[in-house]
Amino acid sequence: MERTYIITVNCEDRAGLTADITHFIQQHNGFIKEVSQHSDPVEHTFFMRLELIASSIQLPFSKFEQQFSSFAQSHHLNFCIKDSDIKPKVLLCVSQYEHCLADILYRWRTQDFEFDIAGVVSNHQKLQDYVEWHNIPFHYLPVTKVNHAETHQKIEDLFQQSQSDVMVLARYMQIIPASMCSNLQGKIINIHHSFLPSFIGAKPYHQAFDRGVKLIGATCHFVTEHLDQGPIIDQDVVRINHTHNVDDMVRLGKDIEKKTLANGLRNFCQQRVLLHNQKTIIFE
Repeated sequence: MERTYIITVNCEDRAGLTADITHFIQQHNGFIKEVSQHSDPVEHTFFMRLELIASSIQLPFSKFEQQFSSFAQSHHLNFCIKDSDIKPKVLLCVSQYEHCLADILYRWRTQDFEFDIAGVVSNHQKLQDYVEWHNIPFHYLPVTKVNHAETHQKIEDLFQQSQSDVMVLARYMQIIPASMCSNLQGKIINIHHSFLPSFIGAKPYHQAFDRGVKLIGATCHFVTEHLDQGPIIDQDVVRINHTHNVDDMVRLGKDIEKKTLANGLRNFCQQRVLLHNQKTIIFE
């Protein structure tokens, strides 16, 4: 793939921001491959994502980053700049349901989008052989009521030591401690069925069947200390009717869960997700 530099910006909205930023790019002979922007009239906040052809910038990445940092500081911009040659590193957490994990590993293996996998953490050994078949490190960390905090500290340490960029809960059926949510704010994403909070528990599709719902879906979101209430990255639904039994709903639910999680992870890895307070701006 063509090497690019991806710049994301957010700041207090004001006139001339787009002109100022693109003028800086033009001064460096930068060729803008893609640009998106949004002004939030309620929050009075400006958001922008630019993708530049790296070869058009006649400076090493580190030097260009340094110069943009000085520009951003003088213009009061919050920013992030990434080199597409440096793949985001993902740490996966899973329990016993493999559909989301299998889908992510397939997308990694086929290079559906660019990312590396630092390892897979699980509180069960069920998927160890499958993960190791891919030559990916598998970390078995069983969780009990007694060791819950200690085990999740080990997971957080593993995240930091592996220099991962994002932790993906691919149907990891444990509650993340508040301290870990705080320390890794904006770096943990989860997938859950969209029935919450109406259908809480291990068998949401059975509850949905009993209630005769007409839509089932899934939500990919950032993890916060408030269970399943973090900023939403992606959502999708599928229509069902009275002819669908519980097995049908479970099958359809798994399909939509893995698709929605993959979409959320793709947008994260491509720097298309800008987190702002309790919501996200997604530049698709």
